[in-house]
Amino acid sequence: MNAWLPSFLRMALAGVLIAALGACGSLPPACERPAEFAASADPSTTLARIAAASTPPDEHSGFRLMPLGVYSLDARIQLAQRAQRSLVVQYYQLENDPVGRLLLRTLREAAMRGVKVRVLVDDLYTVKSQQLLLALSETPNVDVRLFNPFCCGRNGFLSRFAASPWEISRLNHRMHNKLFIADGVMAVVGGRNISEEYFVLNEAQNFIDMDALVVGKVVPQLESIFDAYWNSEQVWPIADIVTGDGGRKPTGADFDSWVGMAAPPPKVVLPPSDILGYGPISEELDAGRMGLLWGEARAVADPPTKPKTMTAEEAISTSVTMQVWGLLMDARTEVDLTSPYLVPGERGMEAFQDLARRKVKLTLLTNSLAANDEPLVHTGYARYREKLLKSGADLYELSPQRTTAGERFGMFGKSLGRLHAKTAAIDKRRIFIGSMNLDPRSASQNTEMGVVVDSPQLAREMLRVINISKLQNSYRLRLAKDTGTLEWLTNDGEKEMILTTEPESGFFKRFYNMLIAPIVPEMLL
Repeated sequence: MNAWLPSFLRMALAGVLIAALGACGSLPPACERPAEFAASADPSTTLARIAAASTPPDEHSGFRLMPLGVYSLDARIQLAQRAQRSLVVQYYQLENDPVGRLLLRTLREAAMRGVKVRVLVDDLYTVKSQQLLLALSETPNVDVRLFNPFCCGRNGFLSRFAASPWEISRLNHRMHNKLFIADGVMAVVGGRNISEEYFVLNEAQNFIDMDALVVGKVVPQLESIFDAYWNSEQVWPIADIVTGDGGRKPTGADFDSWVGMAAPPPKVVLPPSDILGYGPISEELDAGRMGLLWGEARAVADPPTKPKTMTAEEAISTSVTMQVWGLLMDARTEVDLTSPYLVPGERGMEAFQDLARRKVKLTLLTNSLAANDEPLVHTGYARYREKLLKSGADLYELSPQRTTAGERFGMFGKSLGRLHAKTAAIDKRRIFIGSMNLDPRSASQNTEMGVVVDSPQLAREMLRVINISKLQNSYRLRLAKDTGTLEWLTNDGEKEMILTTEPESGFFKRFYNMLIAPIVPEMLL
């Protein structure tokens, strides 16, 4: 997901609701609370001992890429089940669906073992999960907080905005971060939210995405980032914001009933290996030693106050987006980048063209119109396709049909396949993985985070995943030699197919996007 109001239709509807309701609310007065910080990792915990046993002398940080959704979900569950001291959980979206309930159930079980659990969720998509989160917060050792919460109208998405019409600027500022840390020694970072579709378990749509399991010196950096958000003025305890349905505060017993605590937990079915040849991490955790790829890493994140304490230009210039652009501009030979929402803007196009002038090979993978879950964002990207191709970029768009037909990223069944991974590989030696899209919202409005790693081995594995996506799941774009119009190419077996219209998209969808594209301001994408 990219933007809270990605279409003019939703904005118009919100305006109608605002006018109709005429309601105006505000957050309750903030209560002073002492700052909380993660304690130093305890070297005696099971996970700390495994991390130490897995770390070669003098290495900085270790990584395991997780392109397979069910492996990434299982990693979080396994870490939570083995945690003995602390769990920190930070997400843009945490849904009340089977995946969300499984994770929250595992967190409650950990807390009842004495593990200190801190959960921080952006408040945009909590309409269905807020009662579950409120009930979880009644568990001893559990603290749940909301980022930039809505004061009123909380039982509907649009009613939340309608209840605070004079706070649209504040409410447009969302926390897009994704982070999970166990005992201060093992973390999961990347692009996935906590919802079925991010782990290829949804019947309607599923995402190709990327996370990484992380150990080593970069983990305390990640925990410091979490603490900065946890203690920020943008964050509120959930009990200060959410009231129980019918005026009754939900209890731990309600939580247990909602997640089916009396029954055995649902099993996550895992294939024997993923596309990189790795097996489930539980086997290695049980053995007390993990095989990881190593490199020097640093965590990057926007401040939680972005953009409140900054001008628009300051927010952009200091953002994670600009830090990633800096990495791209340092490239000497090649850049391979995946972004589900790719709207480079004029400044980004100048940077891409500078890469071309320096003979740096640029490969971009993004969503096709058919694969994009925010079709209007596609209009912003489409404005730059011809420029990108003319500058020499290799451009690929994900095909839902080809993704569904393949099984390398999981069993999509009849669901719609989409791209959600935010990754970059630079010069086959440095990578970025995180939450940041290459679009205006990530640069100026949302907070983002990720890790930058210098590791040729890790870059090689990331490039392998990107290459599988672009060659087996995507269309390659080019400009026709005679007319200069766009063409989409795919090679299935021995036959090459050439398409001249947006593939896998019906006439009305193409017509609507063509009609609306000229009038959609790029800043709203």
